Amino acid sequence: MADAPSAVALSNDDLKALVRTIPDHPIPGIQFRDVSTLLLDGAGFRATIDRLAELIDPDQISLIAGVEARGFIVAAGLSYKLGKGKLMLRKKGKLPGETVGIDYALEYGSDRIEMHQGAITPGQRVLLVDDLLATGGTALAGTALLRGQGAIVEQALFIIDLPELGGAARLRDAGVEPLSLMTFEGH
Repeated sequence: MADAPSAVALSNDDLKALVRTIPDHPIPGIQFRDVSTLLLDGAGFRATIDRLAELIDPDQISLIAGVEARGFIVAAGLSYKLGKGKLMLRKKGKLPGETVGIDYALEYGSDRIEMHQGAITPGQRVLLVDDLLATGGTALAGTALLRGQGAIVEQALFIIDLPELGGAARLRDAGVEPLSLMTFEGH
């Protein structure tokens, strides 16, 4: 792991201030935490990737799996920083060639993610990455998909955790340690 993060990095309030909240999106009562404003800030995005990288031991992973779509951005930055390969977990029908997939429930409906058949070597240690952890449905589906192909998934990395929605606890129950830079209260 990298050197201990600074006090600012421990609080991440500087990065949290770059996240926009959009009330009542996609449905009334939801406070949507939008990382696109964080991504617009070059220094903020760089600090985000650097600080996420400090949370893990790169020697314990060989591949980074990013979940479509914002998870791709985070995973690409981490792949570059850590010199690791990047696997895309995509929505149904987006990958060419032979795929395997899994259906799962979302906060507001259902979806499916897929990956290329044979992209994982059995026993390969994979870090799951996405921008935000809410109920954990997408992360659990990604974990199940990866493990179903023989991957070892023990950690998942997020920019934001919404602890009231219980995703972190659900991941822990599945044997995955969730790590995030910041939390926001409420839905």
